[in-house]
Amino acid sequence: MKTSPIRVALATALLGASLVLLSTNLPAQQQEGPQRSAPPPIAPAPPPAMAQGGGSNEKIFVPAGTRIGVVLENGISTRGAKPGDSVYLQTSFPITQNNRIVIPVGSYLRGEIIDSKRPGKIKGKGEFRLRLNTLIFPNGYTVNLNAAPRSADSGGKETMDSEGKVTGPSDKGKDVGTVVSTTATGAGIGAIASRSAKGAGIGGGIGAAAGLAAVLLSRGPEAELPRGSTMDIVLERELSLDASQIQFTNLGQAPGMVQPPQHPPQ
Repeated sequence: MKTSPIRVALATALLGASLVLLSTNLPAQQQEGPQRSAPPPIAPAPPPAMAQGGGSNEKIFVPAGTRIGVVLENGISTRGAKPGDSVYLQTSFPITQNNRIVIPVGSYLRGEIIDSKRPGKIKGKGEFRLRLNTLIFPNGYTVNLNAAPRSADSGGKETMDSEGKVTGPSDKGKDVGTVVSTTATGAGIGAIASRSAKGAGIGGGIGAAAGLAAVLLSRGPEAELPRGSTMDIVLERELSLDASQIQFTNLGQAPGMVQPPQHPPQ
């Protein structure tokens, strides 16, 4: 039985279509050889390291009561001092903690005069009071300070109390000497002029009156701290320092040598 050409063509077409459909449903053939996974995404670069001191919170605490040796850079006298005047000093000895310098020699201090009073003509001594407010390290690091001087070597007879008040010397001995000397001088002049004891008495009275007038019209000694005076100041509260700011490459220099304090004549 002969196959119709139409049937043969139809069968061929159906077979081709089946093969096409079968190939589209087959899974993709795996490549030969070991397979590699995709590279991981590149992580963002870490931020740059912070500058020195930016990431450090370390603190150094200098306890209250610590004494610091300083040298006065500008002279002070009740003759012209007034409240609000600035006072400048420099440290003369380092402060250490755990074998480490925390306040070097040559650090600067700034303070001010709180009050000032001249000596009276009849009674009262000259006095002024100091406070220290600011500490500046040689590298420029600046901190607030709460300190007062407790002792001073001025080369004179000034005294200082625990609150930083400087008091000048008394003038009683000089007052007595003025009255006695002018009394004696007046008595001598009266005796020579009249050649009598009565004249000496009159002259002595005049001399005593002159001496008393000199005492009443003159002030007592001024309270003074000349430039170059040395002092101890005491921290009245704990001083907190940023450790990253005191990594010194320059430990400062001692204040220059100055002449011993000299009190001007009254």
